[in-house]
Amino acid sequence: MNDAIIFGLTLGKILAIAVPVIITVAMYVWWERKVIGWMHVRMGPNKIGPFGLLQAFADVFKLLFKEIIVPTNANRFLYFIAPMLSVVPALAVWAVVPFDHGLVLSNVNAGVLYLLAMSSLGVYGIILAGWASNSRYALLGSMRSAAQMISYEICIGMALVTVLTLAGSLNFSAIVEAQAGGKGLFDWFWLPLLPMFFVFYISGVAETNRLPFDVAEGESEIVAGFHVEYSGSAFALFFLAEYANMILMSFLVSILFMGGWLSPFQGWHLGWLSVPGWWWLFAKFFFFATSLLWLRATFPRYRYDQIMRLGWKVFIPISIVWIFVAGIFKYFGVVTIGH
Repeated sequence: MNDAIIFGLTLGKILAIAVPVIITVAMYVWWERKVIGWMHVRMGPNKIGPFGLLQAFADVFKLLFKEIIVPTNANRFLYFIAPMLSVVPALAVWAVVPFDHGLVLSNVNAGVLYLLAMSSLGVYGIILAGWASNSRYALLGSMRSAAQMISYEICIGMALVTVLTLAGSLNFSAIVEAQAGGKGLFDWFWLPLLPMFFVFYISGVAETNRLPFDVAEGESEIVAGFHVEYSGSAFALFFLAEYANMILMSFLVSILFMGGWLSPFQGWHLGWLSVPGWWWLFAKFFFFATSLLWLRATFPRYRYDQIMRLGWKVFIPISIVWIFVAGIFKYFGVVTIGH
């Protein structure tokens, strides 16, 4: 009976995270269409529900009731397993993301390693989707996407190394606590690791295949990329995985470099403004999530060779240098950690 209760509580905690993430994806899609509409001087969704809020749910129902057309000679098993290999890691990684002090599903010490392991699995879903579809366009899109994701995962990994060097822990909660101090936002890791902050943020945009790094889905070149042969609920899973990863990346930037749930005015004696809490993390997440939409509405798509050159010839050398700089900061006590 005790095991059943523990299982029920664990399942409840998982649903308490997964369901809001899925709903946030729907609201994020609506917000994206609204923001891009404002920036392009258009209305955006405004018909279904108040302010068009139900438009995203209408799109979900439309996809769920559409027929899934499997291409001729496609590998049916891999064709259907590929979307699951994309969406399951995108949701599983939330197990180690803390929302406040002690408010985390699994506060494991190796949370960063778990994050890297789960996020690296998503590339398998993309490669299998392109190969199993029996389409040259889909295969080309999957190969380009895999090369891009693997390249920028290296940059993200190196950026994480600099954060771990200063924090001295692989635990996300410990990383946030290491940024606590009396100088508020000036104690956060974005300041001593400013180049790595930009490397991590831009690499996160490339990792999620978002504009201006969406050559894997370049409609003008390869129709729609690795998921060109997908429709209905199978396509919806790829869609869910992409936006869940965007939301995750916005949270990670906030946690690793911007103090997580810590107040930017901590130690400044400004009353409730100096109190840390989950609301600060969500405010930072909202800022970075909206900035991803601003990038899409502003910048043109890069060429594939430009994207790979940026990763291998610019970001990786900068990351290698800054790993040594972070080590020097740590050794000589230039950055005071764990006030």
